[in-house]
Amino acid sequence: MELKLQSFFSVLILFSLCLSASAQTCRNYNGFTNNEVFEACVDHPVLNSFLHWTLIQSNNTLRIAFRRPSTSPNQWIAWAINPQGLAMFGSQALVAYRNSSGIPHAYTSNVAFPGPTLQESSISFEVPQLTATYVNNEMTIFATIILPASMTTINQVWQEGPLAGGSPASHAITDTNKASRNTLNLLTGSSTAAEDTVLKKRNTHGVLNAVSWGTMMPMGAIFARYLKVFKGADPAWFYLHVACQSSAYAVGVAGWATGIKLGGESLAVEYNTHRNIGITLFVFGTLQVFALLLRPNKDHKYRIYWNIYHHSIGYSVIVLSIINVFKGLDILNPDGKWKRAYTGIIIFLGAVAVVLEVVTWIICIKRKRSNSDKFPHNINGVNGINGNATRGENRV
Repeated sequence: MELKLQSFFSVLILFSLCLSASAQTCRNYNGFTNNEVFEACVDHPVLNSFLHWTLIQSNNTLRIAFRRPSTSPNQWIAWAINPQGLAMFGSQALVAYRNSSGIPHAYTSNVAFPGPTLQESSISFEVPQLTATYVNNEMTIFATIILPASMTTINQVWQEGPLAGGSPASHAITDTNKASRNTLNLLTGSSTAAEDTVLKKRNTHGVLNAVSWGTMMPMGAIFARYLKVFKGADPAWFYLHVACQSSAYAVGVAGWATGIKLGGESLAVEYNTHRNIGITLFVFGTLQVFALLLRPNKDHKYRIYWNIYHHSIGYSVIVLSIINVFKGLDILNPDGKWKRAYTGIIIFLGAVAVVLEVVTWIICIKRKRSNSDKFPHNINGVNGINGNATRGENRV
């Protein structure tokens, strides 16, 4: 009986120890090999990881230790601050893994689009100290980061993934991997899985520009080029063209302003080509608005030069708009259906333009022939037959 009781209590003690080990929290941890002590810590809700930190507000210095138990030798870990929002893109990451020599290697990486990678690169924060340790299957990143003045709340992103060929490879895309981000108050230690407002701004920017520059502008050009060939559509085509292009410009300016604001808030990632095309579109669109105010009469001697200018700028805007919308889709990287939908719209508008171009040429050719029949220009036809007859009558 006593033997059975002893066995029962032994099992109970072992079970309690296992529970305490599995319920490990950052506050009961004292296993840093360098005996470093941190003022605060937080248990991450996913991916079995912990963050310890000390914030020195006088010089905006953040000292952190990011650790993940149960990390295999073929895994990497990363912890990042994203100045733009709760997203992977734009994250300023600290990465660590065991290299081929079995030595922990830590480095910085700017996770930018396209093709987010963890290649070694400089980040927007100064990191004067960065090391890593790997003890008892626990990987820990130690770092000193110089934050911008008065930054006491950060968007933190953490992740883990496999190694491939001795280098970090893409991580899994499970619900826990997607949930490994939140907003952390460095003063209180409170964290919030806040909504990604930056992504919402980017989506708004994309929708405004795709509708205005990328769709309404080509439609307005179609109205102007192909409706005016129909006599009954004059001057309705002109007002329809102006209304469509003016609305597109107004919505487009709102989308452009949203993009400028997003660019100003981005401390880490720049999309130079997309931005430069956007600025060019705004300038060209504004020139078109002023051109409308300076439009000469049809019979004015300078009207031909105005037409050349207006058409050149207009078609340039259309081409650049479509290119920039696809650039933006590559940056946002939404579900493939959105890119396919916009591609379908452009193909449809292009098909309509081709059909109307053929119809326009047919109408113009028929109209020219009809005018030639009414007003023949053959000299023999006009003066030869009638003239000879007249002379014959005079001779009689």
